[in-house]
Amino acid sequence: MTDRPDVEEREFRRPPSPSGPPPVSNVWVYNGKAYDLSDWISKHPGGEFFIGRTKNRDITSIIGSYHKNPEGIAKLIERYALNREALPEDIHPKANAPDFLFKEGFDSWRDTPKYRFDDKNDLLHQVKKRLKEPELAARIKRMDKVFNIVVIALAIAYFAVQGLRLWDTSWMPLPVFVIAMVLLRSSLAGFGHYAIHRAQKGMNKIFVNAFDFNYVALAFVTADGHALLHHPHTQSEVDIKKNVFTMMMQVPRLYRVPVHTIHKFGHTLTGMVIRLLDVCRLTRKVGIQDMYGTWGGALPHFIGSFGARFLLIAELVVFTVMGDFWAWALQFVITLWISTFLVVASHDFEVDTEDLHSDTEDWAINQLEQAYDLKVVGNRYVDCFLSAGLSSHRVHHVLPYQRSGFANIATEDVLREEAEKFGVEWLPAKSFFTDRFPKQIRTYVLSASDEAKEKNWGFMREHFSPSALKTCGVYMVQGFTGIGTV
Repeated sequence: MTDRPDVEEREFRRPPSPSGPPPVSNVWVYNGKAYDLSDWISKHPGGEFFIGRTKNRDITSIIGSYHKNPEGIAKLIERYALNREALPEDIHPKANAPDFLFKEGFDSWRDTPKYRFDDKNDLLHQVKKRLKEPELAARIKRMDKVFNIVVIALAIAYFAVQGLRLWDTSWMPLPVFVIAMVLLRSSLAGFGHYAIHRAQKGMNKIFVNAFDFNYVALAFVTADGHALLHHPHTQSEVDIKKNVFTMMMQVPRLYRVPVHTIHKFGHTLTGMVIRLLDVCRLTRKVGIQDMYGTWGGALPHFIGSFGARFLLIAELVVFTVMGDFWAWALQFVITLWISTFLVVASHDFEVDTEDLHSDTEDWAINQLEQAYDLKVVGNRYVDCFLSAGLSSHRVHHVLPYQRSGFANIATEDVLREEAEKFGVEWLPAKSFFTDRFPKQIRTYVLSASDEAKEKNWGFMREHFSPSALKTCGVYMVQGFTGIGTV
C-alpha cells in the first residue's frame, strides 16, 4: 500500500476547523482531494445508491476497482472538485455505518487502506487491457446471458419444489425437499451476490434481494458492506465482513449453534424488517436526494427489500399452516449453517487482521493474495452456484464489476497468465467440504467464547457463569430486534 501523495505522513487527528469557511458536509475523498458529488448522485450510470452511500468516505479504491476506466472517472469528477486537500473531518469515523460493525478504536481516516491506481504497468491494468480483446469481450457477454438463463430456471425450480412439497409430500419426500432447498437457496443467493455488483438500476434493484434467500444477510444493508467496504478493502480493518461473522463467538461453544440459530430465526421473523424500517427512518432523516437522488431511485430498492423479507416470512407461515413446519425448519437450519460457512470460506477470516501481512503496493496482487477459489463438486460452472458465486473468487475480487460468475470463469485464464508474469502463484481451488469446512468448524463452533479466552475461564465457567448465560439470552433477543450479525 502507498500513501496518497497529498496526505503523505500526515498524523492522524481530528483537528479544529481551519481558518476561513468550514468544510462542507457533502464531501467525497478521492486521491487525497475533496469533492462534492451531490449533483452526481442521480446521474451515476451505476445507480444512485453507490454514490449516496459513499458520502464522507474515501472512494479512491472504489473508483479504481469498480470501473473499467478509472482514469476517465477521475477526469469526470474534476468538475465537482472543492479545490482543496481532504481533511480528517471530511471522513465519517465509522464510514457512515453502525459502530458495532468495526473494532473498537477504528477510524476511517486512519484505517482505510491507501492504494494508487495510476500505474499503467500494474496487474489490474494489464488484465483490463486483455479484456478489451474482441473475442474475449464477446465471450464474456455470452457468459452473462447464459448465467441469467440458468438463474431463471433456478427461480422456477425454487417455487416448484416448495409447491410440490405443500401439494403432496409423497411427491417431494423430506430428504429430497431439504437438499433441493439448500442447493436452490445457495444458488439464488449466488445470483443475488452478483446482482449486488451490477448497476443498481431498474429491475436489478429488486433482483438483488435474492441475496437474502439463504437467510444469512440483508441485501439492502449488505450491498454497502459487501460491495463498498469488503471488496475494495479486503481483509483490512474496513472490511466489516470479517467482523460480522465473528459475533457468534460471544456465545459459549456448546450453546453456539442453537443460540445463533435462534438469533437468525429472529432475524428472519422480525429482525430484518425492523432493520429495514430503520433504513427508512434514516433515509427520511438524511433526505431522499442525498441517499438516492429521487424517489424514483429509492422506491424499487425499498419494494424489493420488503418484498423479499415478506416472501421468506410467508413461506414460514404457509408451511406452518399446512402442518409441515418441521420440513421448513430443517431446511432453514441446514441452509443457514452451510451458507454461513460458505460466505466466510473464501478468505482467511479466522486469522487476525494484524497477522495478514502483504508487502505489495499493487491492489490487484493484494486481492489475489487475500482470496481463495472454492470447489464443491469440481465443475466450475456448477460450483459457481453451489458456492453462492464464489468458485472463481479471485477473478471476482480483481474484477468486481463483472456481472456474473460465468464471466469470471471465462476470464480466469487471462488473470492467471498475467498474475504469473508478476510472480504470483496461482493456487488450486480449495475444497469447501474437505478443506475449509473442517477448519471453520474448529474456529467458529469448537473454540472457546471470546469472554472465556479473555478471562482465561475453564469449560464449566464458560458455560455456566451468569455473564455467559446473560450473553446467550441477549444474543437471542437481539436477533428478533434486528441487532447483531447481518
